[in-house]
Amino acid sequence: MAYHTGLEGQIDRLSSRWKDIVKKKMFGGVGYLIGGNMAFGIWKDFLIVRMDKEEGERRLRGKNVVPFDITGKPMAGWVMVQEAGWMGTGLAKWLAIGKAYALSLPAKTARKPKKKTLKEYSR
Repeated sequence: MAYHTGLEGQIDRLSSRWKDIVKKKMFGGVGYLIGGNMAFGIWKDFLIVRMDKEEGERRLRGKNVVPFDITGKPMAGWVMVQEAGWMGTGLAKWLAIGKAYALSLPAKTARKPKKKTLKEYSR
């Protein structure tokens, strides 16, 4: 199943003026990274939001929120928000949570590929 492209368009509009945001295809959907750190994304019809572990546990008690578990192992500090939870004005609230968390982390620098020496090529 493809991911929700309507949600993607809404996220793109809301985040278009944010600095240092990058959109990447990942986990069969799309992820949005700020400073190289995942902030939120889309998987199927779910909005995925990253936050600190304690806030994630609190948010899971709310309506329309389930654990981020697409592999059989739930990830702490990540939640999946069902469409009824992100429709309308709720989306901006969720994106702000993910953005704040990503900005609280040290920015990741792009890794440069390691150059092989002549000896490594001849092995």
